[in-house]
Amino acid sequence: MPVRLLVMLSYAVFCLGIYGMLTRRHAIGMLLSIELILNAAALNFVVFGRVFGHAQGHVFALFIIALAACEAVVGLAIILSLARHAKTVLADAVTALHG
Repeated sequence: MPVRLLVMLSYAVFCLGIYGMLTRRHAIGMLLSIELILNAAALNFVVFGRVFGHAQGHVFALFIIALAACEAVVGLAIILSLARHAKTVLADAVTALHG
């Protein structure tokens, strides 16, 4: 696959993630948008690692995937806690996170 096409794909996924973060009110939708942004960054690392002939791009991508898994776990825990205490997962409806 040409490098330019992969970089454009990464750019499109990143833009979809940013658009999702700006337009979603639901906390789970925001979390999924953050996952899209992290996947775009991982794709960029792999592509540029392949172009420049370094193996570090794949290593960085693995770190990003691990970071995304940790972020998903912590984010879902926060969303579940929010749903229990505030009885909603809409980001606009919650005014305070203190317990």
